Amino acid sequence: QVQLVESGGGLVQAGGSLRLSCAASGYTFSGYAMGWFRQAPGKEREFVAAISRSSGSTLYADSVKGRFASSRDNAKNTLYLQMNSLKPEDTAVYICAASQLFLPRDDSSYKYWGQGTQVTVAS
Repeated sequence: QVQLVESGGGLVQAGGSLRLSCAASGYTFSGYAMGWFRQAPGKEREFVAAISRSSGSTLYADSVKGRFASSRDNAKNTLYLQMNSLKPEDTAVYICAASQLFLPRDDSSYKYWGQGTQVTVAS
């Protein structure tokens, strides 16, 4: 059974940092690119970041470029998202996903999805 379980969300002041984790099981983690998406109340889910199978390539949404960094540890089957200089507009549920394609931005390219972890940034 495939599982993606996010953790590390919470409440943080603007300008602060959080590190999200996504623990994967039930499939070959190293064989999939991984992505982060987020969904704020009343808004559509949007792409945040993607990382290739071997961590050699990453892709970021313009809104988080320079502030967020995605990494992965294939030995631990875990994906990470380091979020720095957080802004109130970063408030959302953050969701990890797995794709067999190379760094896709569109959510239709992702096969497996987690449930998400809430990130709230107070002004």
